[in-house]
Amino acid sequence: MSSRIRVVVAKPGLDGHDRGAKVVARALRDAGMEVIYTGLHQTPEQIVETAIQEDADAIGLSVLSGAHMTLFRRVLELLAERDAADLVVFGGGIIPDADIPELERLGVAKIFTPGATTGAIVEWVRTNVGQPVVG
Repeated sequence: MSSRIRVVVAKPGLDGHDRGAKVVARALRDAGMEVIYTGLHQTPEQIVETAIQEDADAIGLSVLSGAHMTLFRRVLELLAERDAADLVVFGGGIIPDADIPELERLGVAKIFTPGATTGAIVEWVRTNVGQPVVG
């Protein structure tokens, strides 16, 4: 069994721009984490199913489409329904500062806005996701 942090990086909804998600996925992988990238146009149901099947520790969502409130909320609801609310959900993209407090209230652990460095994201994941329990 691996003791590395496992992160699902996902692009929910109709957003077709995945460069940022791929950059973050590669940075996390280069930092020694296991990364499962789901590809474009994933539904919240597909993302949660992947996270559970892959025994992930965290889900990173990249949203540029403006549907962040709906998509983050649905992922969190599905995690709760599947008794997987212990997965850390974080994300980034084009998300207005005014929406971040509401996303945090819903249970999103961190939102990275444009300009966040990959180093800051890696360090945040290391600090806030931590090492999974092995055994």
